[in-house]
Amino acid sequence: MDCMGQPVMVDSMAIPRIVIFARLPVPGECKTRLIPEYGPEGATKIYRSLLLHTVEQALKSGLPVEIRTTGGCAAEFRKLLGDGPTFVPQGDGDLGAKLARVEHPALVVGSDCPGVIPNLFVAAATALAEREVVIGPASDGGYYLIGFNRDVAFLFDDMEWSTDRVFEETMARLAQAQVAPAVLPELADVDEPEDLADWPEFGP
Repeated sequence: MDCMGQPVMVDSMAIPRIVIFARLPVPGECKTRLIPEYGPEGATKIYRSLLLHTVEQALKSGLPVEIRTTGGCAAEFRKLLGDGPTFVPQGDGDLGAKLARVEHPALVVGSDCPGVIPNLFVAAATALAEREVVIGPASDGGYYLIGFNRDVAFLFDDMEWSTDRVFEETMARLAQAQVAPAVLPELADVDEPEDLADWPEFGP
């Protein structure tokens, strides 16, 4: 409400959308580090549960949701995830190239962090009203969410992904660019069998 008691209109262009990077759950092509323990079918069931959970939590936030897809067509993803999100192909290249193609403002997340909840997405979106970047560190040294309201391709270029230094290197690049990010609570991804110890409900 403004000082006259009238509703304040929010510029929809300033509202970030949640962009979820997702692979179609196909045995042998997702969560490969879980295959030795659970087999291709079991790993796929785990991934599917995590993906459905992430999309559900994102939709509950009230923010627009976009799925960046690989491994299948939009119709296959729509059959799995419904008509709530929009579907956009990830395109070619490594993860950095795919991230650099996401238009701002956006909150980019993967599909393997069971700790994400609607309030977390709302907090991240709120942070972008005051900061250029918001980031959610993962306990394995990476990050589970990165949000931005400006071009941040420099964060993704020539990054050594899937290491325990991704968050540290990202923060160093932000400092060099004199960008002070908002930092969300640290959460754990599910990448290895032991990661499911705290999340048995996502087991096969």
